[in-house]
Amino acid sequence: MNLILEGKLKIKDKEISKILLGTAPFTAEGYFGHRSRLYQLDLYDNPENIAKIIIKSYELGIRGINLNTDPILLKAYDIAIENGVKMDVVGIIGKSDVNYMFPDFEKAKKANWSDDLEKLLRYKPSIILIDEFIVDSYDWELLSEILGKINEKGAIAGLISSFPFKTTKKLLNSPILDLFQIYMIPVNKLGYMLDTDTFLEKERKELKDLVSKLNKTIIINKILAAGVQSPEEGFEFLKTLDYANMICIGISSEKEAIYNFNLLKNL
Repeated sequence: MNLILEGKLKIKDKEISKILLGTAPFTAEGYFGHRSRLYQLDLYDNPENIAKIIIKSYELGIRGINLNTDPILLKAYDIAIENGVKMDVVGIIGKSDVNYMFPDFEKAKKANWSDDLEKLLRYKPSIILIDEFIVDSYDWELLSEILGKINEKGAIAGLISSFPFKTTKKLLNSPILDLFQIYMIPVNKLGYMLDTDTFLEKERKELKDLVSKLNKTIIINKILAAGVQSPEEGFEFLKTLDYANMICIGISSEKEAIYNFNLLKNL
């Protein structure tokens, strides 16, 4: 597997960090359950605490961050920049307040992705991804328009999906297949938050075959099943994913950053 902490991945004319600092805990995403409230109090309500985690991650050798345009998150990242942090930005546009467990795809499609795009450009993003709830609406015309705008701005365009089985199958026969290079999907040993009832050998092989056919650069997220799984078990499973090109890992404290990223160094 080609996941080395200090390494970078060359995509087109850019070299991008293979390991990204995820930011879902920073914005207290609802799928963390009761921990979302704790993240709200500890992190989202205190952007200085978010900045400390970003800075610590940078000190540990992390050189990439998955950044959306939430104003609190951007404020925290600006604080980190003022303290010497310089990361490859993998941006997300079109993020909305759609309920993760019961998504309203029509509402998601109304997100102001063009405004997000302009906000992200000041951070010179290497990659810009379209939020999963726009992607999983399968509105090919809208997705084609957004991907076109991303490509116009000189960033590498990509998609996020919450449904790695269903969406990958649809993408293989879609009119946008040649318009994007990056594909971010959730994968973990438990099959948690994947669109499958079980995730054993058969399903794992099916997913591998699907993404291999897609022939894109794959970013894995939710490898720790939103905190349900231990880092040791999650990272050991990551080693079996030979189709993983990059990994995005959410961190909720400086202590967690030290533990998880040092663990990754020894994979």
